Order: sequence, then C-alpha cells, then structure tokens
Amino acid sequence: MAKKSKTVRVSVSLPAKLLSELDRRIVSKGYSSRSEFVRDLIREQIVHDKWENETEEVVGVLTISYDHHQRGLADKLISVQHRKYINVLCNTHVHMDHHNCLETIIIKGLPPEIERLAIEIGGLKGVRFAKLTRASSVDM
Repeated sequence: MAKKSKTVRVSVSLPAKLLSELDRRIVSKGYSSRSEFVRDLIREQIVHDKWENETEEVVGVLTISYDHHQRGLADKLISVQHRKYINVLCNTHVHMDHHNCLETIIIKGLPPEIERLAIEIGGLKGVRFAKLTRASSVDM
C-alpha cells in the first residue's frame, strides 16, 4: 500500500485577471478546488519533463483511425508494432462503421522510440488520424 504524504499549505499571489481566468477554468473543467487544478497542472508538467528527458521509460497511448479495406494495412500495423525496443502493452480495436476502425495502442519505452513508432504508424497509407497522448507515472 502506498504511503500517503503529508499535505503542506502554500500561498500564491496572482494578478486579479489571472485569478479570474484560473477560477473560470476550474469551473469549466469540473474541478472541486483550486488546489486540485494546480496539482494536476504540476503533474502534467512532470509528465512533460519526463518525455523531454528522453532517457526515462514512459508510456504513450496512440489513437488511430483507419480504413480497414486498405490493402496490406493490417499486416503493416502488426509488423510495426512487433519491432524491438518498443513494448506494445496492449491495443483495443473498435469497428466504427463498414470502412473505418479505431485503435488505441498503449506503448511503453523511451520517448524518441515511442514518437518514431507513432510517426511511422500515422504515416501508413490508409491511416486517417493518429494522435499520441503522452503519459508516465507520477508518484506525487
């Protein structure tokens, strides 16, 4: 079981306009407090920094949509995902309609390797949309 860390109260000074914008975003995104919103912003920056570091293993979620009637595309997708140094943890395949499929591919590895894989898959003929969501563990 994870040990709960002590919470420390801090004070931040902000210009009135910036505080109004902060409060507007808190409401529009459904946060219960400024603290929750700020904690998420900090965690987001930690994930960003891990991806920028390029030497720490991270996780990415590649979302793609494609025409499953495109000749040879399914074989190419499988081939690309079986390369070494990239760990494809799992993928989910959904049929959107007669021609279009949606897949999410969860990938663990070094940032440059994951980004290369995302670019390669996104560039395959028949892939109509590709977006990489960057994630990693945040132990704070």
